[in-house]
Amino acid sequence: MARLALLSVSNKTGLIDLARSLVEEFDFDLISSGGTAQALKDAGLPVTKVADYTGSPEILGGRVKTLHPRIHGGILARRDVPQDITDLENNQIRPIDLVVVNLYPFEETIAKPGVTLSEAVEQIDIGGPAMLRASSKNFAHLAVLCDPAQYDEYLQELRQNNGEASLEFRQKAALKGFSHTASYDQAITSYLAGTQQHTLSGTQLQSLRYGENPHQPATWYETGTTPTGWTSATKLQGKELSYNNLVDLEAARRIIAEFTDTPAATIIKHTNPCGTALGSTISEAYQKAFNADSTSAFGGIVALNRPIDAATASELTKTFLECVVAPSCDAEAQEILAKKSNVRVLTLADLSSGPKDTVKAIAGGFLVQASDDVIADTSQWQVVTERQPTPEELAELLFAWKVCKHVKSNAIVVTSDRTTRGVGAGQMNRVGSVKIALEQAQEKAKGAILASDGFFPFDDSVKTAAAAGITAIVQPGGSVRDKDSIIAANELGLVMVLTGVRHFLH
Repeated sequence: MARLALLSVSNKTGLIDLARSLVEEFDFDLISSGGTAQALKDAGLPVTKVADYTGSPEILGGRVKTLHPRIHGGILARRDVPQDITDLENNQIRPIDLVVVNLYPFEETIAKPGVTLSEAVEQIDIGGPAMLRASSKNFAHLAVLCDPAQYDEYLQELRQNNGEASLEFRQKAALKGFSHTASYDQAITSYLAGTQQHTLSGTQLQSLRYGENPHQPATWYETGTTPTGWTSATKLQGKELSYNNLVDLEAARRIIAEFTDTPAATIIKHTNPCGTALGSTISEAYQKAFNADSTSAFGGIVALNRPIDAATASELTKTFLECVVAPSCDAEAQEILAKKSNVRVLTLADLSSGPKDTVKAIAGGFLVQASDDVIADTSQWQVVTERQPTPEELAELLFAWKVCKHVKSNAIVVTSDRTTRGVGAGQMNRVGSVKIALEQAQEKAKGAILASDGFFPFDDSVKTAAAAGITAIVQPGGSVRDKDSIIAANELGLVMVLTGVRHFLH
């Protein structure tokens, strides 16, 4: 008798090719339900609908179709237990050798703006997780696939093992099945619980060589049931990504996500930008970012918000870089970058989307906060000095403010020509950050803009900035001594803008 495969998928990527190989190459019979059955039928493949196989029609608008003894008996039967085989025969149940299931798109649904509770609940899969768990439990006797990326590997298993999948493969696939349902349940739990419960889980993507330091083991986990963010990136070349690479890449992504309308480049060292710039081309933006602090750029992480072209690739090969990421990379640029084979080059089409929450572990638990993704709105800013900013100054103030948001507190950023000139990061007091940023900027501080992630509790930093040639300052405001800084700015002829938003980054 032909072997039996049950196919019921929401994501139909690779479905037809898999099904055709199962039927034509390995003599499988197919049973399926709903849209999957229709897709197989439309492709000219022989398929029996689940309702015809079980003798029970789909009911409740399709909510109940695979929850049936002929399905779960065929999945859970142990081929080496005589009573199980007898039960199958007495109930006219065929053993199922392959289950291919992925789940309703719950996470994609709740990510849509304005989704209602009832819409979300309707995308909670019941039959799918039941089949995944049942077939994963019985991996000793059948195979389960829950990801299109597994299809080719499964077919290779059949070709190499006389039409059978090895026990090792089946056990690995079962683990993925359980991980898939665990992630799915976590998404549902987190959504329904709101702020009352936060569950953190993931599937191991790969072991990393080490963490921040060689004595710290580290592992990269993927969250959710669909690859997103860095797990969906394509590595075009280079060594394996390290823990520090990934942390810095995320810091670079957060900065570059601030800029969409104009070519932008940022170079990251230890999660802080050593150079960020805008340009008329992506090559120009990168050159400006590099020249902002060419010393620190050595060994840096580069993020670009435009595809890598040949001109940019040529510039990127002029110094040692750890990683480069961009939305895409053209063929000529890839050839040029290949000369620096150790540089990790990644493409990530969506550099704008990031996590909605940030999580930090502490002794006895963890902290969760909403990500700092507020969009700067200059119409809400308050000019508190007698001198008003020109349109050019306002645009530069906005650029400096966007960059400052992503610098470790206490943060000070000096910019001109949409380029960072000096960055003071992570200092214990704001005066120290001001001095570091101005010292780095040197002569380029003259006529430049200064941004601060927190307010100035004293007027000393304003006076120091003015003495270096700064002409305008953007800061949150909110200090009981704001008046002192405003008076100093007026006396020195500076523009001061208060945003009303603070951007501490610890």
